[in-house]
Amino acid sequence: MSLYDDAVLVLKGYEGQPELRDVYLEHLAAHPDGLYKPCTAGHITASALVIDPSRGRVLLTLHKKLGMWLQMGGHCEPGDATLAEVALREAREESGIVSGLALLPGGPVRLDRHPIPSPCNWHLDVQYAALAPAEAVAAISEESLDLRWFAYEEVAGVADESVVRLLEATRARL
Repeated sequence: MSLYDDAVLVLKGYEGQPELRDVYLEHLAAHPDGLYKPCTAGHITASALVIDPSRGRVLLTLHKKLGMWLQMGGHCEPGDATLAEVALREAREESGIVSGLALLPGGPVRLDRHPIPSPCNWHLDVQYAALAPAEAVAAISEESLDLRWFAYEEVAGVADESVVRLLEATRARL
């Protein structure tokens, strides 16, 4: 199965946010290259909120280009087989937690479509949650200005509404 086929199956199986899910599916139907960065009409991305439920905290990265505290995530790459693998790869790369991360069962937690600068117009993000082991040690990557654990109640004060909604949806699933 190709990454494209996986993305369509994942999105068709996602029961939340039906109107936005349909936008994603329409995008893929109109753009067979719509998973990858060169698609200027927008492209699918995958992200993961790294969460440590035992300590009531999440790991956020201070994005180098955007200067915002965000969940880990990024672009699909050739060789990626599934959206879940993309999200987990990005979580490992950006958090420095190379072993023990596991996606929260049940597939994506949310979808978030947001504008980005030209030449592309949109990121159509498929958002997962990744459970961190209790002994996880994070290490900053070259994609980040900073990397920090935040208590659940601190997130709204540092991150934008999309991260807050992702945390709320993740906690509801836990």
